[in-house]
Amino acid sequence: MSPRAHSGPAWRAHYRVEAADLHAHLFHVTLTIEQPSAGQRVSLPVWIPGSYLVREFSKNLQKLAARQDGRAVPVHQVDKCSWQVDCVPSSPVVLTYEVYAFDNSVRTAWLDGERGFFNGTSLCLRVHGQEPHPHALELLSPRPGWEAATGLTPLKTGKRGFGTYLADNYDELVDCPVEMGAFWSTEFKAAGVPHRLVVAGAPESFDSERFAADVQKICDAEIRFWHDRKKPPHRHYVFMLNVVDDGYGGLEHRNSTALIASRRDLPRVGDARMTDGYITLLGLVSHEYFHTWNVKQLRPAEFARYDYAGENYTQLLWFFEGFTSYYDDLLLRRGGLIDEATYVRLLNKTINQVLQTPGREVQSVAQASFDAWVKYYRQDENTPNATVSYYTKGSLVALCFDLTLRAEGRTTLDEVMRTLWQRCKGGPMTEADFVAVLKELGGRSFAREIAAWVHGTKELPLADLLQKQGIFALDEPAQLQQRLGVRSEENGGTVKLKTVLRGGAAEQAGMAAGDEWLGVEVGGTGWRLAKLDDLTLYAGSHRRVIALVARDRRLLRLELQLPAAATTWRLVLREPALAQPWLSPQS
Repeated sequence: MSPRAHSGPAWRAHYRVEAADLHAHLFHVTLTIEQPSAGQRVSLPVWIPGSYLVREFSKNLQKLAARQDGRAVPVHQVDKCSWQVDCVPSSPVVLTYEVYAFDNSVRTAWLDGERGFFNGTSLCLRVHGQEPHPHALELLSPRPGWEAATGLTPLKTGKRGFGTYLADNYDELVDCPVEMGAFWSTEFKAAGVPHRLVVAGAPESFDSERFAADVQKICDAEIRFWHDRKKPPHRHYVFMLNVVDDGYGGLEHRNSTALIASRRDLPRVGDARMTDGYITLLGLVSHEYFHTWNVKQLRPAEFARYDYAGENYTQLLWFFEGFTSYYDDLLLRRGGLIDEATYVRLLNKTINQVLQTPGREVQSVAQASFDAWVKYYRQDENTPNATVSYYTKGSLVALCFDLTLRAEGRTTLDEVMRTLWQRCKGGPMTEADFVAVLKELGGRSFAREIAAWVHGTKELPLADLLQKQGIFALDEPAQLQQRLGVRSEENGGTVKLKTVLRGGAAEQAGMAAGDEWLGVEVGGTGWRLAKLDDLTLYAGSHRRVIALVARDRRLLRLELQLPAAATTWRLVLREPALAQPWLSPQS
C-alpha cells in the first residue's frame, strides 16, 4: 500500500498498544484520529466475526479520555458500546483508554506475565466514518525476550515483531489477532506461500518438527483442493496455537487463525502414535484453515459488510461451518495423515452424535444457523432436546450431497465447492448460488434434497448412501446413558444428571436435569449408586426399579422402567475399492 500523495501519515487511525500492567492484565491503548469529524463517534464491537454471540467487549474498557491540541475534551457515552468526543475537525484528536484482558480464549484478549493476546474487536475502538480508510497498529514490547506475531502487514518492525503494522481498513485491522510472548515459532511454505506456526505454552516433550510437517501437509492438501496447482488468495498465513492444560477451540481469520488446545494433545518426541487427541488437534487446524476460503472469502451475502453493533443473521452456517466440518477430517485422510479406518471411525462418531440428539427432529440446520445467536452459543440442559448443531448435522448434509453426486456419476461436492468459488468470485454467496451450481453440475434440480435435508427435520439417508461407498451401518448395543436418555457426570461417588433427553426412560420416570441420582430400590432392597453403571449391577434382570433422587434437597422415589434395548451405529468399511475415489489421498 502506498502512502497518500500529500504529507502526513498513510493512515486515518493509529492505535498504540502497550501491555501496561502484566499482573493487572491491562492493555493501554492510545488512539490517534488524524482527521476527526466534529463530535467524532467511536464504538467497540459487541461481537467478533466467526463467533456468533453478542459478548459485550465494552465491559472491559475503562478510563476513556480524549485530548485535542494539548487540551482535554469531553467524552460522552452514547450507549453500551459507543462514545461521542466533543472535538473539532481542525486537528488530530488523541484518545487513551485501558482494556482488562483476562479471557484465555480465542475470542477476546489475554495478558499476564507469560503471554499476551488480543483480537482487535476487544481493543480497537471503531472510528465512525473512517472504517474504509487505512489504519495503523503499533505494538510495544512489554519485556525482553518476547516476540509478536500477527497477519497484519509490517510497516516498520523489529526482528522480534514489535513495531508498526498497516491494515487497509478497520475490517482488516480487527481480523488479524496478535500473539505476544516467548513462544516457539517456525516457518514453512505451502504452494510457495510463507506460513508461520506459533505455539505458546508447549512442554519440553512437544515434537515440534512432526507438528510443523503435519500442518504443512494440511495446508498443501487444502490449497490443492481449492486451486489445484495455483496460488491461494493469501500472501502469507499465521497459525497461533495457545496450549493449555484443558481447552479446545479455534477462530478463523482472513490470513491467520487463533487456536487453543490441551497440552496432552500435542505430539511427543519419541512417540510416533497418532493418538485420538492429536487427531482432534489436526482436525481443528484443518477446520480453521479451510475457513480461509469457506466463510472468510466465500461467505454469506449477509456478511458482505459486518455490522459490529449487533447480531448478523444468516441461515447459511450449515454450509459454512457444516461443510467445513465435513472437509476437515476428510482432508486429513486425503492428505495422508490418517488412514481409512480412522476416518470411518471419526465419521461414525459424528453420525451417532446427531442420532443421539432429539433436537434434530425439532430444528432444521437452516433454523439452527439463524438461531445461533440465542441457542448454539447459549446452551443449557434442554439444548439437545430443542436444537441441532449446524456443525455436526451440517457436515452430514455435506456428506449426503457428496455421496449422492458421486452415486449419480456427474460430479462431486468437491467440484461444486470450487465452482461456487469461481461463480461468486471468492465473495458473498446465497443459498440460490449453491442450488444453481448443484443443478448445473449435477444435471438436475436438487430442490427436494434442499427442502428435506436443509430446511426439514426428517432423517438423512445416510445408511443407503454409505453402503454405495462400501461402508455398512451395523447396529450395536448403546451405552447405558443413551438407553436411559440421560447425560450425566460422576464425581466423588455421586451421579448427577446434566441433561434428560426427550422421550427417554428417565424423562418418562420424571427425572430432571440437576437431579442427583442417589440409588435404586430393586425387589425391596435399596442400593447406593456410586456410578451410573452400578444400575445394571443392582437391577439384574428386573425391568422396573425405583430411582432415589435428590432435587432441591428433597428426596424423591421415581418409578423407572428400564428399556429392553437400544442401539447405536457402528460403521464398517467392507468394500474399500468402492470408497477409494472418495477417500483416497490426493496425488
